[in-house]
Formats: sequence, structure tokens, C-alpha cells
Amino acid sequence: MTNTSRPAPLPSPLARWWGHAWLDARSVKRRLPPAAVQRLEAAVRESESRHRGELRLCIEGGLGPMRPGRAVSPRARAIELFSLLRVWDTAQNNGVLIYLLLAEHRIEVLADRGLADKVPPETWSTLADSLGQALRGGQWEAGLLQAVNTVGDLLRAHYPRIEGDADDNELPDAVVIL
Repeated sequence: MTNTSRPAPLPSPLARWWGHAWLDARSVKRRLPPAAVQRLEAAVRESESRHRGELRLCIEGGLGPMRPGRAVSPRARAIELFSLLRVWDTAQNNGVLIYLLLAEHRIEVLADRGLADKVPPETWSTLADSLGQALRGGQWEAGLLQAVNTVGDLLRAHYPRIEGDADDNELPDAVVIL
């Protein structure tokens, strides 16, 4: 798996606890209304129709008031979700998870080994940086759509759909909001 967020120091324990306790799924939904989520899901579906990979978007407001005290890093949480959402469980090991943790302003892009071995880590860092810039500018939907398109292009380059391929949608296309 590849990690794309830039290492950053964690905030003070109290500030971290407060951020995680305060931000939740409602915080995400204020930034991405239902129509935007539907468009993102359609973009994932359309992208997956052009390659044999799988893409999941997961956006989490905060880890809740109890979890930050256990020093769960955003990367560890992304790895946990990578497993829980079964992104690792694709036939060609080519699943990708784009994970946002609002409480810590962190983006993690995890690619399973089938794709991670083919794409340089700098590519994932560039994707995370570009998405982060869009999010900071308030362009949530546009930034996420661009990230979906970028991952789709990478998957299409390495796992193109060939005429006659079955359309095996191994994972749900739904945006996961926690």
C-alpha cells in the first residue's frame, strides 16, 4: 500500500480530542450535499466502466471523542478502513482508497500492491496535494472528482478494460461518509 499524506505533527492532545469530538458525518454532509455525493458515486461508476480496478472514497469528520486519546494516526485509520471496506480484496489487487479525515486535515491515498508496484509514490503525493489544495479552496466536489479521474486514468493505463471483459464491479461505488 502507498501512503500519500505529508507527515505532519499531531495537534496537542486537547485540541485533537476537541476536533475529533466536534466533527462528524454532519460536518462532511455540509461540505458535500446529497446531490454532490450522487455525482461522485456516478463518477466512480463511470470511471470503473473504463478499467478493471476498484476505487473507494471515504470521508470521515472525526474519530469521535474516545478514539483520539488512543493516538490513532490518520494513516492507521486509513489502513483500518482499507481492510474494513475490503479494498484489498480485489481479484487483481488493484483497489484504491481515497480517505479524508476532516478533523486533522489529512488525506491518505492507499493503493493495493497490484497498482502500488506500478505507480511511483510521487504520483500519489501529487494527487493528495492537488486534492488538498482544492479542499482548502472550498472546492470539495471538484477536487474529489479530479481525484477520481486521476485514479481512473492510472487504473486505465495499467488495468484497461478489454473488449469482452465482464463488468465485475467487485466493490460498492458508494461514497462512505463517517
